[in-house]
Amino acid sequence: MKSTSNVQPWFFIPTLYFAEGLPYILINSVSVIIYKNLGVDNAKIAFWTSLLYLPWVIKMFWSPWVEKIGKTKDWIILTQLAMFTCLGITGLVLQLPNFFYLSLVTLAIAAFISATHDIAVDGFYLEALNFTQQAQFAGIRPIFYRGAVIFGSGFLVVLAGKLANQWNNVTLSWTTTLSLSALIFLALSVYHYFYFNWSKSLQYYAENLAIKKTIAQEQPIQKQEYLEIITSYFRKSNILMIVAFIVFYRFGEALLIKLSNPFLLDTVNQGGLGLATEQVGLIYGGFGVISLIVGGILGGFLIAKYGLQKSILPMTLALNLPNLLYFYMSIVKPSLPAITVFISLEQFGSGLGLTAFMVYLMEISEGNYKTAHYAISTGIMALGMMLPGLISGYIQEQVGYSLFFLISCLLTIPGIILIFFIPIKSRNSTQES
Repeated sequence: MKSTSNVQPWFFIPTLYFAEGLPYILINSVSVIIYKNLGVDNAKIAFWTSLLYLPWVIKMFWSPWVEKIGKTKDWIILTQLAMFTCLGITGLVLQLPNFFYLSLVTLAIAAFISATHDIAVDGFYLEALNFTQQAQFAGIRPIFYRGAVIFGSGFLVVLAGKLANQWNNVTLSWTTTLSLSALIFLALSVYHYFYFNWSKSLQYYAENLAIKKTIAQEQPIQKQEYLEIITSYFRKSNILMIVAFIVFYRFGEALLIKLSNPFLLDTVNQGGLGLATEQVGLIYGGFGVISLIVGGILGGFLIAKYGLQKSILPMTLALNLPNLLYFYMSIVKPSLPAITVFISLEQFGSGLGLTAFMVYLMEISEGNYKTAHYAISTGIMALGMMLPGLISGYIQEQVGYSLFFLISCLLTIPGIILIFFIPIKSRNSTQES
């Protein structure tokens, strides 16, 4: 068997993880801005775009089959071509009178494609890189993923806003922007096709002996093993508290996040802040994402220094307390610089809190099925994000933005309280493991 030491990950890791991050932000976040610009009400926007999150909730159920059927590199190319098609069609159907439900169908298909692409990319990462390279690029992957988030929620939103002003046509601006996104995926699929097939140094071997054996024998996953993976997760000590914590940790944030962009875009008479689309793109996709990244880096440093047991409560408070800033903004209607500072602080806190949360999910995934259990945990997390989003628009339309943001603050309390009832390893035991 050939060594993977001569593989050059810099030629494909950046492009793969950029391609992983872009559709996620387009489908789950930018779609909210698109529909808001096109006059769809908040209740419809929040409910239907929250449902688009479903594939990331349930992708763990078909991930084993992606790894078993065909090669991961072929799945990557196929899903990127499919994403090119879906985004292109989504842009076109925006021109039709019944654009809302037609575009939801294409975005739903794109969501399943994107979730499948995630599985293939992560699988390819494990196959193509040896253990040393995987460790070296563990911190590189999220950089390019976040780069895609900045590009999608920042550059593309700003571009759409400027085109709408220049052409005086909001629909055409988003059709053009989505068409550009589609062409990016066409270019990525072509690049990956030629690189994967022409690079002699790229080998498709896994370092883990169990994975090698499965690949070599091409055995289907046994039903008993599949059930054991799931049941062993739910046999963990204090699992009810753990699941409740995973669901409620981001509950308040999940309620708020679906209406944060509509709040910025709605006029002052509607209770919003009356910002232009390009201003929202610059604040969230620029200052916001950068603050999120800084918060994540600092969070990792704090956990490494003090341990999760000491860090999780203050970092959870950093995640949730900034929700009060939205309540404040809904009353005061601050200036653009102040809004930028408040959003940056909120995103910085999100970076801290999310880092603590993801470290905890990794901690409870220790055991014989670490990867599978981590996938189950992230699926439960996604469910906790989806459920509040479904009703967030309806609640906001009934009570207004100020009371809505106050409710989001109250919904953070269960997740904070549950910290005192879940098992968390001490700093020493975490370092030993």
